[in-house]
Amino acid sequence: MDKIVECVPNFSEGKNKAVINAIAAAITAVDGVKLLNVDPGADFNRTVYTFVGEPESVLEAALQATRIGVALIDMTKHKGEHARMGALDVMPFIPIKGVTEKDCIELSKRFGKQMAEELGVPVFLYAQSATKPERVRLPDIRKGEYEALEGKFKDPAFKPDFGKPAFVPKSGATATGAREILIAYNINLNTGNKTIASTIAGKIRTSGVVKTDSKGNKIIGSNRKAERIPGRFKGVQAGGMMYDENIAQVSMNLLHYRDVNLHDVFEATKEEAAKLGVQVTGSEIVGLVPKDALVLAGKFYAKKQHINTSGEEDLVMLAIDQLGLSDLYEFKTENKVIEYMVEETGPLVSMTIGNFLSELASKSPAPGGGSVAALSGALGAALSSMVCNLTLGKESYKNVEDDIKELLKKSEQLRKELIVLIDEDTDAFTDVIRAFKMPKETELQKQKRSHAIQKGYKTAAQVPLKTAKTCEQILDVLQMVAEKGNRNSITDAAVSALVTKVGVKAAVLNAKINLSSIKDEKFTKQLMQELNAIEQRTEKKTKKILDIVNEKM
Repeated sequence: MDKIVECVPNFSEGKNKAVINAIAAAITAVDGVKLLNVDPGADFNRTVYTFVGEPESVLEAALQATRIGVALIDMTKHKGEHARMGALDVMPFIPIKGVTEKDCIELSKRFGKQMAEELGVPVFLYAQSATKPERVRLPDIRKGEYEALEGKFKDPAFKPDFGKPAFVPKSGATATGAREILIAYNINLNTGNKTIASTIAGKIRTSGVVKTDSKGNKIIGSNRKAERIPGRFKGVQAGGMMYDENIAQVSMNLLHYRDVNLHDVFEATKEEAAKLGVQVTGSEIVGLVPKDALVLAGKFYAKKQHINTSGEEDLVMLAIDQLGLSDLYEFKTENKVIEYMVEETGPLVSMTIGNFLSELASKSPAPGGGSVAALSGALGAALSSMVCNLTLGKESYKNVEDDIKELLKKSEQLRKELIVLIDEDTDAFTDVIRAFKMPKETELQKQKRSHAIQKGYKTAAQVPLKTAKTCEQILDVLQMVAEKGNRNSITDAAVSALVTKVGVKAAVLNAKINLSSIKDEKFTKQLMQELNAIEQRTEKKTKKILDIVNEKM
């Protein structure tokens, strides 16, 4: 997607699965929208949905979800711990990629107007869309919650931005607006003392800490409120919490990550922790994060460590490493980074394993051996990554940690390339079939058909050649993994080498069978030489890896 808007509506239903699922179904039914998360809370009696897509598609999904939610939720019967004022409590629009704050403000206004006109529910604009200073903060609009609406609507100052200033018992009222993405971020400490985490939070957060006198009493100012010492950053909410009985965390929300980003608070927390005699061991992102936040952190650490890299993928990996995002559990970009979650995968890769095997077993000639070759290589790369992950963080392998990190990065890069090739191989063969179906009644049609067939066969040979080359690179990584990786996983390195070798051999066979149909002799001779060389090198590399494994077993 060139333009991505995130939408995070909160509906006042967290118990009735039928209602929760119906709203989710309304979102997923809209083309161009991807539902990333559904988070119901029974105690809150509230469900938060996260979906993304192109602006117009997101607007349509927001309206469709609202129609269902307003129809099925009855606020006269609603009880829950979370603050709320309507069946649809809030509908925020958040710019992620290729869109501006102004674009999202316009979306929120269009949404609010249509909701009020179509469903008769009063709608207020908040956050960056607010029309009055007192409506910027959602808690100010929602004060008194649903139960206070009837009385508040009698006040002319409480007139909604869209719809009539009238209490609608079944549906209540709704707020919508544009806001920046909020990043929920926790930093881990090597202590089980929550007080230390709370002290650090007070130094970091915007609100800071309350001033006290020498006896520990609050200092009250002329406005009769406690005076405060401001924290180090603006747009940061923070407090101390416990991850488990041994790990205290500085838990925070970053409200404007472009001004104060992950690396800013991480480095500041390290400084404050050192003053108190504790250390930061890593961190975690709760929920989702925009790729841009990781890229910005990567740029900071690249500059700090004099690393010459500008590729976004490398910067993301550097940020994950330096922020210790895999400290508590593996940080998987495909499950945590919004842009990666939105990326469309090919139809084969999107299948379950069972469905893929059924498709493979069918009478259709594609997918076939070429796709299986790419899959074999991807499996080999995944096993290589697993051995790397099982090595990192182990004290006995501390001296090779930097090398293993580089090998992990390379394994993951190759795995992603081979995943794409699974579908790419099938697409190439489908092009050949399509060429054969072209009309051949006239001489011109015959010429076009023949050209398309030859072009298709060349592509059908080049794709498995690319697969073979990519698989061979995994073997280069594996030799180092076998030599330096965790000995307890040494057989996994051997299995990785074997399935990768299958990927190479299968890809070579699929390339060669297509060469027999190509009339360009120079082309076929060159590719045949490349394929034979790859095959020979693969035999030697696989044997070397197996020798290393057998020696260490």
